[in-house]
Amino acid sequence: MVWADCDDDCDDGDALKGEFWKEVKQSGITQNDFDHIVFIFAKDRLENWIQFLNAGQTNEDEEGPRLKHDKEAADAAKKLAGFCKAGRPVEDFPASLQWSCKNWRTLVERMKTA
Repeated sequence: MVWADCDDDCDDGDALKGEFWKEVKQSGITQNDFDHIVFIFAKDRLENWIQFLNAGQTNEDEEGPRLKHDKEAADAAKKLAGFCKAGRPVEDFPASLQWSCKNWRTLVERMKTA
């Protein structure tokens, strides 16, 4: 599993994933092994996801507010886990959170069949 921020110079999660592939294939990683990696990429900062999960909205074109307490992140993580466990659709999530959730769900399905 790879966690990273997709900064201003990154178009989207697929672009950043492509950059990772360019680097790791030179190290001998196979395409098959690479395809089994789950990528979790936030646009700019995870604080946007936390803001969305705790307040119901965020703007990924602007950096979310810095966290003042760890509890904010813990509360957001619990909400996200609840959404995932319930199979909640992610279409109303911020774009980078949608992309990452779909990758996570792919991993879960793959683990069920392994």
